[in-house]
Amino acid sequence: MWNFICAYRYNFTSTGHTKWLATQLAWAKEDVLKKKRLLRVLGDLTSWLAASTLATLLRFDAEMPPGMTTEIVKFGTAAGLVAIIFNYGFSLYSGKYANSSLEEVIALCLSTATIIILLFTLRVLTDFSLVPRSVPIVAGTLAIVFMLVTRILTSPRFSKLLPQESHGEKTLVYGAGIAGRQIVEQMLWQVEKYNPIGFLDDDPAKSNLRIFGRRVLGNIDTLEVVINKHEIKILIVAISGIDSSNLLDLERRCRSLNVNLRVIPTTFEIMSGAVSLTDISEISEEDLLGRKAIGSDDSEISKFIRGKRVLVTGAGGSIGSEIVRQIDRYGPASLTMLDRDETALLNLQLSMDGTGLLTHDGLILGDIRDVNRVNQIFSEVRPEIVFHAAALKHLTTLERFPEEAYKTNVLGTQNILQASLSYGVTTFVNISTDKAADPTSELGKSKLITERLTAGISSVDQRYISVRFGNVIGSNGSFLHTFRQQIKLGGPVTITHPEVTRYFMTVSEAVHLVLQSAIIGGHGETLILDMGEPVRISDIARHMIEVSKREIDIVYTGLRAGEKLHEKLVAPSETIEIRGHPSIMHTRVEPLFLQG
Repeated sequence: MWNFICAYRYNFTSTGHTKWLATQLAWAKEDVLKKKRLLRVLGDLTSWLAASTLATLLRFDAEMPPGMTTEIVKFGTAAGLVAIIFNYGFSLYSGKYANSSLEEVIALCLSTATIIILLFTLRVLTDFSLVPRSVPIVAGTLAIVFMLVTRILTSPRFSKLLPQESHGEKTLVYGAGIAGRQIVEQMLWQVEKYNPIGFLDDDPAKSNLRIFGRRVLGNIDTLEVVINKHEIKILIVAISGIDSSNLLDLERRCRSLNVNLRVIPTTFEIMSGAVSLTDISEISEEDLLGRKAIGSDDSEISKFIRGKRVLVTGAGGSIGSEIVRQIDRYGPASLTMLDRDETALLNLQLSMDGTGLLTHDGLILGDIRDVNRVNQIFSEVRPEIVFHAAALKHLTTLERFPEEAYKTNVLGTQNILQASLSYGVTTFVNISTDKAADPTSELGKSKLITERLTAGISSVDQRYISVRFGNVIGSNGSFLHTFRQQIKLGGPVTITHPEVTRYFMTVSEAVHLVLQSAIIGGHGETLILDMGEPVRISDIARHMIEVSKREIDIVYTGLRAGEKLHEKLVAPSETIEIRGHPSIMHTRVEPLFLQG
């Protein structure tokens, strides 16, 4: 008996109770919707009654003829009931439209215009009412205004126009565009964390503009004045396209004012255009180094990717995984993710759909060194587009083991190129590195060979290109991780040379330019991404130490074998031209033809 009771109790609490709770929540939600519909119906009926009364008073100069009051009530009630029927027909009570949205306004105007025509026609052709013939037209026009007003007044957003009591930190938002508006609106719903005081915006047309009751208080030049006047504690940069130099300047100004600087993701990390409070983050060295103001044509990328079979090698790496995530947004017919690291594939799937089951058909375990495995994969997948990101990339390791660089970077690329030719790949994109420009390291030499092999493909209907760029900020094995760990342990921070510089870009922006390159690149070309100005590594280290507020030494260890003091994007022997995109340069390397 006790076992039966326990089993029943377990079943109820684990399954039955859950279903019961879900049912109750569904009923409660439906009950709320019914009440909202009823209030909306009563509001529209009242609007027509009021509009009919006012229209008649206007017609008779506020002196109502005897017996007209009864006629007004009859007409207004009849018109209101007709309006309710038509509004149902236009889905104005079904929750189809956002409250007070443009779509709802258009639907309401169309419904009311239909009612006006119907009522006016009936009034002219029949004696269904004794009200003047002008009343249906004037009353309908007034009814639209009254119905819109009731919708605005009952909108949850309307209350946010009024001053709200907030317990959060006083916050200033830099950027009064779409992202800034979205952020402030959410802050007004969640008053515990942020208390939005106002905006800063550099557009003179937005000066003194009010958004949700918060004013644009000035431009970025007035930052210090506004912060001191309103005792601001947090500045949120709501401009997704802001670049690193401007962020660095803001970070220094905010640090001197003891204000916490926070940012939203980059344009290409947002993609959907919607920003939430959870997207706001503390500013990082990745933000200060890698952000670039880059424009790109998403429609062309979408047209290029949508409905195509795409394969990405090295899909679990920093660059490969970002290529996968961005391609997935454009709706390919299939997306094959190839990597030899099963843990990297696991992490990739977690980042895409939150599961780690490794059962997705597109996840393929394989090594590009294995020519038979590569051919088997291509014969099964039949890709139309290939992004080749698989490579060994750590300079010091490959200086010690150059034969491994040759096996993976050269022979592996040769295997992928040969399979792409054999199975009719129309677009092939080889991911290269700035170290391939006038190379001095085994890594650079091997990657230059991959560019030359790609350029050596003879084809009329296919496009095989390489894309060359510098360091992807925050990628696996990045020096930033090393610096953070060294600072955490109390130092010293080790740098090879006080003057060593490197190019940087965020992975999302670099990959978006890679996709753009795949569209505009000519067959056999190497496309080079404009990485902006090179950054001195010692300056980054000093900034990180300064932010940590710790006394930490910097030790210079000397340049490593094969390492350059200053990286180049273009070799002295290469000629470049810019066409199609201002951030992408075109060049050609000496072709090298596939053997065997």
